[in-house]
Amino acid sequence: MKIVIFAISFFWVSSCFSQIKAITESGEEVILYDNNTWSYVDKELLKETEILLNPEDFKKDEKSSFLVKSKVLDIGVYINPKTWSFKKAIDNEDAEFEFENKEKDLYGILINEKLEIPLKTLKSIVVENARDIAPDIHIVKEEYRMVNGEKILALELAGTTQGIEFVYLGYFYSYSGGTSQLILYTAQSLLEEYRPSAEQLLNGFVKLE
Repeated sequence: MKIVIFAISFFWVSSCFSQIKAITESGEEVILYDNNTWSYVDKELLKETEILLNPEDFKKDEKSSFLVKSKVLDIGVYINPKTWSFKKAIDNEDAEFEFENKEKDLYGILINEKLEIPLKTLKSIVVENARDIAPDIHIVKEEYRMVNGEKILALELAGTTQGIEFVYLGYFYSYSGGTSQLILYTAQSLLEEYRPSAEQLLNGFVKLE
């Protein structure tokens, strides 16, 4: 399964900080940080919650004119070629394509595989894998969206790894042909400035006939 998506190779740092999980004498799972602080692991994170449908209709931006088409599934991503570049994935072997914003420190990957996974199950897999990289990962926002006519699970996740606070914005889609994940990532401090650009790329996600 190509669900192990949370690679952090895009962080270029000379001094790395780490964090580890530990179990207290009372059986509580905690996260230990290099700065001598700690926090409890969020046990509520994977509890099943009701995911609401955003009433807004999400469509591709009119400036997103170039179609990046998958060779694995009937899936594509329309990009604005003036602001986004793409290439076949190199840094993440599970991804099909990598994306990079030409003006911002904003990056993305597209993963496609021929395995149908229920969206709620996919959410759990994504969160569990994210915990391997950032034990303090948490869901900032989750909702279903209608994107270019298809029901998508939209997730925003935030966490800390190697001393860096990062955020992921992801569209997750599954149908009889397989499962697709379009994930963008950047530093938490840059998200609000970069959110319009991220949404433009995410909303270019399409199911091809």
